[in-house]
Amino acid sequence: MRPFFKNIFLILPCLVVLCLALPAQAATFTVASYNVENLFDLNRDGTEYDDYLPGGPSGWNRSVMDAKFDNIARVIKDLDADILSLQEVESGKALMILQHYLRLLGKDYPFSAIADSRPTTVKCAVLSRYPILLHEEIRVGRGRERNILKVTVDIDGNSLIIYGNHWKSKTGPESRRIRYAKALAADIEGLKLGTDYIVTGDFNSDYNEYQIFKNVHRLNDTKGLTGINHILKTVNDGRINDESFLITRKKDRYLYNLWMEVPENHRWSELFFGQKNTPDAILLSAGLYDAHGVNYVDNSFGPFSPDYLFKNNRIYRWQQTGKGRGRHLGKGFSDHLPVMAEFTTAPFRFAQSRKRLQP
Repeated sequence: MRPFFKNIFLILPCLVVLCLALPAQAATFTVASYNVENLFDLNRDGTEYDDYLPGGPSGWNRSVMDAKFDNIARVIKDLDADILSLQEVESGKALMILQHYLRLLGKDYPFSAIADSRPTTVKCAVLSRYPILLHEEIRVGRGRERNILKVTVDIDGNSLIIYGNHWKSKTGPESRRIRYAKALAADIEGLKLGTDYIVTGDFNSDYNEYQIFKNVHRLNDTKGLTGINHILKTVNDGRINDESFLITRKKDRYLYNLWMEVPENHRWSELFFGQKNTPDAILLSAGLYDAHGVNYVDNSFGPFSPDYLFKNNRIYRWQQTGKGRGRHLGKGFSDHLPVMAEFTTAPFRFAQSRKRLQP
């Protein structure tokens, strides 16, 4: 045997051992939450809003529906998140139509789930490029509350739980939102400490709800107690949690609201009666701040706000006559901005500096 081939046979085992010893490359991916504002199909299920009855006087028909799905798909394409927590999806069929429109744009989300065991008008859903191992629904209340969607996603062999929420709007008092918070908190309590989980959705609550609602009598029927701050434990001793506090109190199941990473004057994803609000949020658990499994990429959170989502300095929501309850015009997107954050299977690292946003 020639010396060259002898050396090859000697070197090959060493190369195999070296390759096995090298750490696997970390996966990096994004998670987003987006209230798509009434994504309806053309089926008559008996639960539709009056202005979304197929063939009704508001003009919800095939061409208008196509415009709505095409516009929302465009936003999601540009957002390009790997996992999407969606709110206000009417049905499994509507979710499938959205997947179809996304494929036409070259964006495939082969895995999906929707909380559709209850006949609510709109529902929470998830689209994912990563396999969904399990999806469950957390039942809220005994009325027509929307169930919370709980999915377990496989991120390159690491399990990540994502909770999708859409809490009662502020047409109702805080006690209505606390029902959602308590149902969610009870499920979280059953998780093993250190579990990687993300709480997403439209909470119809600001990151500092406990401060801003206390003097609004129609909302504060709970003596100052809030679902997002007190039940989900994003505050402690009257102060909003920061990341350092979360890491030191892992056993207490506190959560961190990522809006705290954004400069205060940029903290908004919706206009409610002209006021900037933060109903759309991503809340993180302590398990996303360690050296194993899935972890947060520090300072990666923010609203997605391209110019086309605005018109006349306002969010360019889906357009209807009659102050938003009349005939569909086939234009616009949603009354919410998406929010998104980045995650990795590498160990957590604090960012070197705070994120800077343009005013």
